[in-house]
Amino acid sequence: MTSAIQNTPAAGAAAPRAPQPPLGADEHEDRFLRLLVAQLRNQDPLNPLDNAQVTAQMAQIATVRGIERLNETLGAIAAGAREAQSLQAALLVGREVLVAGDAIALGPEGARAGYELAADADRVVVTILDGAGRAVHRVDLGPQPAGVHALVWDGADDRGVRLADGTYRLAVAAERAGAAVEASALAAVRVAGAGRDAAGVALDLAGVGRRPYSAVKLIL
Repeated sequence: MTSAIQNTPAAGAAAPRAPQPPLGADEHEDRFLRLLVAQLRNQDPLNPLDNAQVTAQMAQIATVRGIERLNETLGAIAAGAREAQSLQAALLVGREVLVAGDAIALGPEGARAGYELAADADRVVVTILDGAGRAVHRVDLGPQPAGVHALVWDGADDRGVRLADGTYRLAVAAERAGAAVEASALAAVRVAGAGRDAAGVALDLAGVGRRPYSAVKLIL
């Protein structure tokens, strides 16, 4: 013989109260002022309220309210920044941008690429390699400042002969006072689409895939 057993509140027992939402700064301030007025009206003339304590409590309420308003303002600014970033990402569709990578796509009109220096350099040398890893073109750019730089290659090798269209690689070397400077190659890719995912605004890059908007080093 089986029976179903269910928990039921005991007779006369009060039902559990639903959790109350936390009070906001306005509610805290209103409650404090009501209590303060009541205390002032009913205070003992021979033992009045401590002015320093009242002032400290009022300052605390003002601080809580100020923090809440600051958080609201920061939230609105962040939301606006996200919307602006989404709009800018949509405007990039069809354009080329520089992102981390060493591929150079040589076409009839030449190729674009770039590099990034972590610090100022006395000398920067860029080398273009073919599919077999052979250096086909090398350029000494001399001293260059830190930051992102764009490059344009007409497709000619060191002898001035136009090379076949295709994919090449870019290598970057930099130095300052005889010591190596961190340098990284950047690839020029076309933005095929834009959207949002769990991480935020993202771009669909042709031949590369989806990358976060923050991956863009320079808009060409």
